Amino acid sequence: MAHYCVRCGSELETRVFEGRELEACPHDDFVLWRDPKVASAVVVETEGGVVLGRRAIDPGYGLWCLPGGFVNDDEHPADSAIRECMEEISAAVELTSLIGVYHIPKSDAPSMVGIAYRGRLAEGATPKPGSEMLEVGVFPIDSLPPLAFPSHRYVLDELLKSPAPAEAASPRLVAAAVPRGKRPSRSRGQPPPRRTR
Repeated sequence: MAHYCVRCGSELETRVFEGRELEACPHDDFVLWRDPKVASAVVVETEGGVVLGRRAIDPGYGLWCLPGGFVNDDEHPADSAIRECMEEISAAVELTSLIGVYHIPKSDAPSMVGIAYRGRLAEGATPKPGSEMLEVGVFPIDSLPPLAFPSHRYVLDELLKSPAPAEAASPRLVAAAVPRGKRPSRSRGQPPPRRTR
């Protein structure tokens, strides 16, 4: 499939940048960088195990997954994790800790950076299926149904390796110190960024 320059409309050609073959415009400095997508997921712990949803959409229709999804470009990953829980399991959650940040390689799509959190249901919250789920269930972590994504199995395995107490400090407290909606400013004399997108 051909790709075109967003500035002049010319068809991109293959060139080598930083040791990688990438598509670039033959007439200006536009380069089509293959950046990963960012996704968040939450291991929601509750009495009896972890909350999973059975997917009503592809990929993975009919299989189970952690609540989660793609981070919007104007959204903090922790905010994305909370939003995805509301969308997928119709329940407010409180994030209790960061499990980890992972590379999720893909062969048929851009790779992903996964950010996994540990969380608990907010007081009075009861999970139920959102529009992307057929049903929601609570499963003991040692007796899980078939999962839609290998990355979710990996996150759950990581959780088992180094369990943190549910009362751990919330990453939202750390994230709250970062101003939202503002891009970092460059100091004077710092060269402009090399990459154009």
